[in-house]
Amino acid sequence: MDEVLSQNEIDALLSAINSGEMDAEELKKEENEKRIRVYDFKRALRFSKDQIRSISRLHENYARLLTTYFATQLRTYVNITVTSVDQIPYEEFIRSVPKRTILNVYSLEPLNGNLIMEINPNVAFALLERMLGGKGSTTAKTTSLTEIEKILLTQLFEKAEDNLKNAWSSVADIEPVLEEFEENPQFMQIVAPTETVVVVSLTAMIGEESGMINICIPHGILEPIIPKLSAHYWMQSNKNKDEKSLERMSQHLQNTDVEVKTILGEASIHIDEFLEFAVGDIIALDQPIDSPLKMAVNDELKFLVQPGKFRQKMSVQVLEELEWGDGN
Repeated sequence: MDEVLSQNEIDALLSAINSGEMDAEELKKEENEKRIRVYDFKRALRFSKDQIRSISRLHENYARLLTTYFATQLRTYVNITVTSVDQIPYEEFIRSVPKRTILNVYSLEPLNGNLIMEINPNVAFALLERMLGGKGSTTAKTTSLTEIEKILLTQLFEKAEDNLKNAWSSVADIEPVLEEFEENPQFMQIVAPTETVVVVSLTAMIGEESGMINICIPHGILEPIIPKLSAHYWMQSNKNKDEKSLERMSQHLQNTDVEVKTILGEASIHIDEFLEFAVGDIIALDQPIDSPLKMAVNDELKFLVQPGKFRQKMSVQVLEELEWGDGN
């Protein structure tokens, strides 16, 4: 579809041609030239920009949930945000991973395949330092993790499985399970080297230390839910959620108990008069007999009413609803 210019753009273009700043012949030549876009078949783009944006939104929610989880577990400042979302061949992801790092492999039943979460050593050792009572400011070790350290990190990320489940709930009901814990990326051949994967990069700040958390999602996992990654699905899903939330709220409101009372009148007296009350004494109220009474709902004045009887019971009839501030 050809681009439509505004009147201001047309005027500016004509002015440039008339002044000699732009050559009309060159414009025609550029228009006739073939527009070629380089495409690398080794790096096939299997997700649209719209789908990548949906994956980014999904993991922005996951980053917020993970921030809350780590902050609660470690009792320190934590901030995790999405930095980028890219689709690349799996071999390119593996080459970019440091030789010494932390790799968690999750299964996502009922989806087929595994997801890899790579945690930068700076982040991993900051988590360990904090769990073991330190301040969280530490430098990554060059040696392998001890068995105790592996167990501590495994338990920490196993407890975080619910965060991943909740973040993905808008597109799929998954049951994440931490299947493997590795330190060497060479052992992580979960898909073919040329398979397209989506890599979600998160920047994590744990106390005083910062580092990256990379989530590698193979195309095979996302393939069954690709239709749900469209903007239309997200808008429709959010609309349905809003309608369901409104319906649940209405149901809860209908079952809510409130205190309703009608005020017959008020009076102010001195304490001496109160102490001298006797049987048969009359207290004069400030309510005229021909004026409507006020009805309060949970001590907030809401209606003007008139007293009477309904089916042989004392009742009131609502005459008018009071606007905000009218009851004062």
